[in-house]
Amino acid sequence: MAVKPVPEYSEGSIRVLKGLEPVKQRPGMYTRTDNPLHIIQEVLDNAADEALAGHGKKIKVILHIDGSVSVEDDGRGIPHGLHPEENAPVIELVFTRLHAGGKFDKGKGGAYSFSGGLHGVGVSVTNALSTRLEVSSHREGQFARLVFAAGDVVEPIAIRPLQDGERKQGTTVRAWPDAKYFDSATLPLGELTHLLRSKAVLMPGVAVSLVNEKTKETQTWQYKGGLRDYLQQTLNGEPVIPLFDGEGFADASSESFAEGEGANWCVAFTEDGQPVRESYVNLIPTSAGGTHDSGLRDGLFNAVKSFIDLHSLLPKGVKLLPEDVFARASYVLSAKVLDPQFQGQVKERLNSRDAVRLVSSFVRPTLELWLNQHVDHGKKLAELAIKAAQTRQRAGQKVEKRKGSGVAVLPGKLTDCESRDIAHNELFLVEGDSAGGSAKMGRDKECQAVLPLRGKVLNTWEVERDRLFANNEIHDISVAIGVDPHGPTDSPDLSGLRYGKICILSDADVDGSHIQVLLLTLFFRHFPKLIEAGHVFVARPPLFRVDVPARGKKPAAKHYALDDGELTAILDKCAKDGVPREKCPISRFKGLGEMSAEQLWDTTLNPDTRRLLPVQLGNIDFARTEAEITKLMGKGEAAARRELMELRGDEVDIDI
Repeated sequence: MAVKPVPEYSEGSIRVLKGLEPVKQRPGMYTRTDNPLHIIQEVLDNAADEALAGHGKKIKVILHIDGSVSVEDDGRGIPHGLHPEENAPVIELVFTRLHAGGKFDKGKGGAYSFSGGLHGVGVSVTNALSTRLEVSSHREGQFARLVFAAGDVVEPIAIRPLQDGERKQGTTVRAWPDAKYFDSATLPLGELTHLLRSKAVLMPGVAVSLVNEKTKETQTWQYKGGLRDYLQQTLNGEPVIPLFDGEGFADASSESFAEGEGANWCVAFTEDGQPVRESYVNLIPTSAGGTHDSGLRDGLFNAVKSFIDLHSLLPKGVKLLPEDVFARASYVLSAKVLDPQFQGQVKERLNSRDAVRLVSSFVRPTLELWLNQHVDHGKKLAELAIKAAQTRQRAGQKVEKRKGSGVAVLPGKLTDCESRDIAHNELFLVEGDSAGGSAKMGRDKECQAVLPLRGKVLNTWEVERDRLFANNEIHDISVAIGVDPHGPTDSPDLSGLRYGKICILSDADVDGSHIQVLLLTLFFRHFPKLIEAGHVFVARPPLFRVDVPARGKKPAAKHYALDDGELTAILDKCAKDGVPREKCPISRFKGLGEMSAEQLWDTTLNPDTRRLLPVQLGNIDFARTEAEITKLMGKGEAAARRELMELRGDEVDIDI
């Protein structure tokens, strides 16, 4: 037999990934891999950062027929001279080295004051995940071009003087995304269009174009009105008050924030329609929101609350929360943060803690002033927020009331199961607290719940449905099973049903039978759909236990009998096996309370050994069953019951 060699773990086992290898090995750590949009967005963000810094007025994206994508800008162009320390062209370093970029030294004389670039891995990821990437840079009277394949230089940098008619500055990047790294190689056109349009919105005056070579279509966006125009065009409902827009940026005298940090925003409040919510940090779309969104929420809430308090508009007993103001708010928010901290490389969420205070400190005073200058609009907004608060509180009270009515009785009585899968969950309605105690100890707590019932349940045959809950036991049963009382022709909501099996478990005596009948009456009269759907069962506990002594190799055994007939059969079998009847002690259970937890599990709860009878209509239909139960349970049916007892009384074997 060959012995499998144990893998060796030594100094040589450690592998160091170099250059762009980490990106190719684990692309999901650096970008979204559902499609190539994000790696194109990295190039687009660089072009937008140039425009944000005031060095460009045009951005063009071209979708080529061969599946490649070009991004052109008229910014300063990527420097192509040698790096002073790395002894390689800067343009090559930007595309081949992780954490190489011009956006680290913000606010310290660096190339960019504000940008979305943070980690310096953006376009190097684009390069690593493209089969081919071409870069050209127009800068300082020269044109530089180089080409990469799978992240490696295949055409070294070539530099020549600019020719007549060529643009003086700018960068063009053309990338062929490598399909093997993405779930789908197709760019989602809708998302790309939305992204380009939003860039134009956030940079008023900058023209953003999309050229599709396949369809020969060209779209250009240029917004002079900025956020306000954009939100008005995308809003789903009619605004309750005019759009509130504004901006605020820190100046050189600010002690809390760097000069230029702040935000532009436009907010609309509507009564209906899906809210439009878009936020950006240094032109990067933050689809998952973040701390700048929280700042807007905080500023809006405090301004509205201050206005409501000033004008004493809040009704007694109503408590206003931020969600009441924010629930019907649509907004576009563009924040400028000097050194943004994002969650993950894809920058979907801003994590910078100071951004909450930054945005809130500009939004709150501006909105407060606006509301007090336009009191009528302020009162309409206050009314919308107060209405939302009242709706929320009413809903909360409904839940509390439902919980409260159950909490008053249930926790001490219902011992719930851990599972929430109704296909396996079972509820045992157990006669008496002592039996309930044994059932709680003996059950399978994963899927079996126990509700002990104190005494006999009310005869509900002639009780009106709206009076049922006056009885605590019935109230508890209804709340425990999660279904409201209903009639045979109703269509009750069974989605709240908490147990697939509702099992009636009572003593195997006359009283137990009576409790069984009362509960069956309750289910047939007020929960008929549960019987129809096969959710109601009757558990049959044994009346006798026979202890058979050991004989030869056969060990001692315990046998349980439901009635006298089964007891006789067990004793006959023992006699046949050579064990005389007198040597088999017989115990009679007076009730479930006498059984230990182990005995109750073995006889009545264990799915492998128990007897569980499904409750369903027999040979007669619903109407005739109803007539029979009326005869047995109706108040005015004493004569019919007396006649029944006189005719059939001798057929009943009463266990007294």
